[in-house]
Amino acid sequence: MRIDIVSLFPEMFSGPFDASIIARAREAGVLEIAVHNPRDYTDDKHHVVDDYAYGGGPGMVMKPEPLFDCVDAVQAMAEPRGRVVLLTPQGRLLNHDVVAELAAAPRLILICGHYEGVDERVREHLCDDEISIGDYVLSGGEPAAIVVVDAVARHQPGVLGSELSLEEESHAQGLLEYPQYTRPAIYRDLPIPEILLSGHHAEIAKWRRRQSLIRTARRRPDLLAKAELTEEERRIVRDELATD
Repeated sequence: MRIDIVSLFPEMFSGPFDASIIARAREAGVLEIAVHNPRDYTDDKHHVVDDYAYGGGPGMVMKPEPLFDCVDAVQAMAEPRGRVVLLTPQGRLLNHDVVAELAAAPRLILICGHYEGVDERVREHLCDDEISIGDYVLSGGEPAAIVVVDAVARHQPGVLGSELSLEEESHAQGLLEYPQYTRPAIYRDLPIPEILLSGHHAEIAKWRRRQSLIRTARRRPDLLAKAELTEEERRIVRDELATD
């Protein structure tokens, strides 16, 4: 998979993309990342990429010409044509299903907005999609791009040590993940649950599923509306919510 990032601040990506999961994906050759500065696609000597908004108002707006020209040039750098995604608070909220959808694309082009946003013609005529990572405001789209790349990288074959990690982690099944423990079995007089020492894998799986249900009911009950639950599991959830 190839991901091209259009950003006024390419230096923001040098650290996050050189470590951990993303670095592993790049080293394995399953993820290619390139960053492009729209200032390189301006014609004036000052490389201006923003201007005042028509109609007045605070702040500056990113001009359409540098973004259109930059994306056109980036599209021509590789095949196939990339899916152009604008990172904006007005976009679809990023969740597990959206990440899986993006990860299935062979190529993405992420546009990082700045200032008061981008010219509306960029949104309407250049972009294929708009993504938000949450209902809050960032200084620019760069942190959001890092989040998207990290989430997408995890879905690439061979990146994670175990494919089961992707299936069992929080949100993959519509629930929060169950509690995790490791050695020692007792630390500061705090023991791990006995069931985890039993060796009965079927019972451990049932315990983990129940813990996921309980944790989701307590912390993110909104997720339960879309989760596929048996009638028994729905009873567990009702009982748990009734005790709060």
